[in-house]
Amino acid sequence: MIARVWQGATAAEKASQYYDYLEKTGLKEYRATEGNRGVWVLHRIEAGQAEFVLISLWDSLEAIRRFAGEDIHQAVFYPEDKDYLIELTPEVRHYEILARP
Repeated sequence: MIARVWQGATAAEKASQYYDYLEKTGLKEYRATEGNRGVWVLHRIEAGQAEFVLISLWDSLEAIRRFAGEDIHQAVFYPEDKDYLIELTPEVRHYEILARP
């Protein structure tokens, strides 16, 4: 199994709206993609910013390609992301899962 990790930040006052937007876009597409095993959404507020970390779990690199396209190291963005995100973090990281609960 592979973990795909992306992080981004929005203004603290937009955190709730951004999470709702995530549910309608990326999280919905994760869940609809064959080979996705779920997603964790981590969130914290610090210094006026809401940081989000998305950790999605995948069966294989091929499953990630079904979601992300051929260049799996590039983040997938949606039309309104620029209205929420402080900057568009273009890169994601992938980790092979060696142990799990």
